[in-house]
Amino acid sequence: MENDIIAGLYNVKLVYHEPTRETLAVEGLSLEIKRGEFISVVGPSGCGKTSVLKLLTGLLSPTEGRVCVMGREPGTVRRRIGYMLQRDALFEWRPILKNAELGLEIRGELNAASRKKVKEMLEKYGLGEFLFHYPEELSGGMRQKAALIRTLAPEPELLLLDEPFSALDHQTRLLLEDEVYGLIRSGGRTAVLVTHDISEAVAMSDRVAVFTGRPASVKRIVEPGLSGLPGERRADPRFAAAFESIWKELRADERGA
Repeated sequence: MENDIIAGLYNVKLVYHEPTRETLAVEGLSLEIKRGEFISVVGPSGCGKTSVLKLLTGLLSPTEGRVCVMGREPGTVRRRIGYMLQRDALFEWRPILKNAELGLEIRGELNAASRKKVKEMLEKYGLGEFLFHYPEELSGGMRQKAALIRTLAPEPELLLLDEPFSALDHQTRLLLEDEVYGLIRSGGRTAVLVTHDISEAVAMSDRVAVFTGRPASVKRIVEPGLSGLPGERRADPRFAAAFESIWKELRADERGA
């Protein structure tokens, strides 16, 4: 049903115009995102995955086609979208609590009730002892959790994650998956994750959109059919089958098949 779709890209084409050349980044891309789902996007390096996130935020406009978020142009509903970048982008001169409150502060929505909620989120996810520590005093994983809580504090309806774990070591990424998944799911939010890590995509997602090489389009949608937390999903016998299905598509694209 149409009201089950929170966002969609319809036959989208995106061309980057530069002084000396044009780059075709996306062509003929169509993808609908269901309300309340966790969907991941994987594809070859440089294929245009991050460009799609920018289209969904309204930071970029399509050259052709249509992008719709919550029934409107993305730029008109930007306050209802949360966007987390690869780097945590925490301000080093602000304590963790102040960093986590930043989005609410910018919106003019920081008050006693919202500040209490942010503190409770930080405490629940292991940062209660570090409210007044500065970012340089935290590990990479802790910084990423603080950045995610900052993104979630204004209660966005659509959350866009651009490789948020890419700078972390493998062990930290695995430990964070369950916590981040729980944090996102606890609010019933819709999430779109861009990642190079097939395992991460399978472990965290309801659906995985496999992109072609540039110009990006959707080559295939894979539904892992797994349940539980990411750590539990990795132990499911069907995990390997979903991984292999996605890897096969990416490998074929790299070979030009």
